[in-house]
Amino acid sequence: MMESVRVPCIFTIFGGTGDLTHRKLIPAIYNLTVEGLLHPGMMIVGVGRRPLSTEEYRENLLASVMKHSRFPLRTDIWDRLKERIHYFRMNLSESEDFSSLKNWLDELDRTAGTQGNRLFYLSVAPTLFEPIVLNLHRFGMVTNQGAWQRVMIEKPFGRDLKSAAYLNQVIESVFPPENIFRIDHYLGKEMLRNLMVIRFGNALFESIWNSRYIENIQITAGETVGVETRAGYYEHSGALRDMLQSHLLQLLALVAMEPPISLDAKSIRDEKVKFLRSLLKMDDELLRSHIVRGQYGPGIMNGQTVRGYRQEKGIHPASNTETFIAMRILAGNFRWGGMPFYLRTGKRMPKKSTYVVMEFKSMPEILYFKEYKGMQPNLLEIHIQPKEGISLQFNAKKPGSGNEITTVTMDYCQNCDYESNSPESYERLIADALRNDQTLFASWEEIEASWSFVDNITRYWDKEAVDFPNYAPGTWGPPASDELLARYGHHWWNL
Repeated sequence: MMESVRVPCIFTIFGGTGDLTHRKLIPAIYNLTVEGLLHPGMMIVGVGRRPLSTEEYRENLLASVMKHSRFPLRTDIWDRLKERIHYFRMNLSESEDFSSLKNWLDELDRTAGTQGNRLFYLSVAPTLFEPIVLNLHRFGMVTNQGAWQRVMIEKPFGRDLKSAAYLNQVIESVFPPENIFRIDHYLGKEMLRNLMVIRFGNALFESIWNSRYIENIQITAGETVGVETRAGYYEHSGALRDMLQSHLLQLLALVAMEPPISLDAKSIRDEKVKFLRSLLKMDDELLRSHIVRGQYGPGIMNGQTVRGYRQEKGIHPASNTETFIAMRILAGNFRWGGMPFYLRTGKRMPKKSTYVVMEFKSMPEILYFKEYKGMQPNLLEIHIQPKEGISLQFNAKKPGSGNEITTVTMDYCQNCDYESNSPESYERLIADALRNDQTLFASWEEIEASWSFVDNITRYWDKEAVDFPNYAPGTWGPPASDELLARYGHHWWNL
């Protein structure tokens, strides 16, 4: 159970009429209210350009709560919550509108008794991050004197290291580092919080969590959908920037970091940064042989005809934006030296799933290998979404008189029987920001290390030709992805 928020504040959402607000943020606020985790004096303000009254805004949000909340609608709770939801119409590109916003928030603060505490959520286009932050400062909405003001920022945090560093400099000129919450919603997933407990709370796992016993570690994040309505963003980001730079490298750092000296935010972040900085930089030859990129073409998926990426609305017909990436990377530290990490992510995959597979080293070809058939490597599978849990696969003799081995699985699924008790990512992230807990948010040092790694790849890609499209929808990416692992005697585990 999460700790409840103990102080009131005004939670202001820039982009209050957007898709993220409707699908994630307001349903998360409702779920937290159902569980009694929010201060009863917390106010929610949606900021947007649409000509809506507060009553119309509340009605729109009610439909979203009914559709996306993990709890059934309780009218008594919603009736109380909606009275604390307000709408403020403004043009974010007009600086003078921020003066009106300040006056309006100050008046709400006086009537609601929120004590000057503010949490600003930037659910807007990345180009608006800088002007919003600077205008909050210009019009005196960020003072951190006698009260706190914090900011939550959606990804992407920059487009490369240079732009990310500039954005970070701007934001830190207004908000102190401890009041900046850079969101990677993967870090809010319940299974990732459980991952550290499973690893560090069990000698069985931590004692073999190294290259001495593990053959390779694989991370897969597959999506069945295409680009959908994100063409404007995705065409300039691709799978490398959209998924690998943030989600996959963050997940890898959590899996592979050294044990922190404590479970406070700084200790965990320090170990993640150390690991990210240990990733070995690849020269052009290794970048050519260790990284595969792809783009889905047209085809049949689940019995339906789907368009190729280049035929999607808003996509250039000769686009070379990748919708798939797979790579083999190494870390130059003692724990993982010489052991490969395999990462892949893509759109139009056969399944929507995110998981980690640790393949343990096989036994020497003696004893049972000589007499029995069917011996498989031990696998530790960490399921992150949609299934949440962990599975351990090992070998046992198949019942009967024959000499045959079968694989058996010890399985823990944490959301199979208790699905409603598994909070959504944004519930955890919003509650943690309100409590000033930075543990599940990316630090600037982590983002800097990630961009440094990714920039090396984009530099190489800029001078290399590609042949797209190169994989069919409903497959696990281009054949070169399988060939990459096969060169080292490995294969992808498709769960």
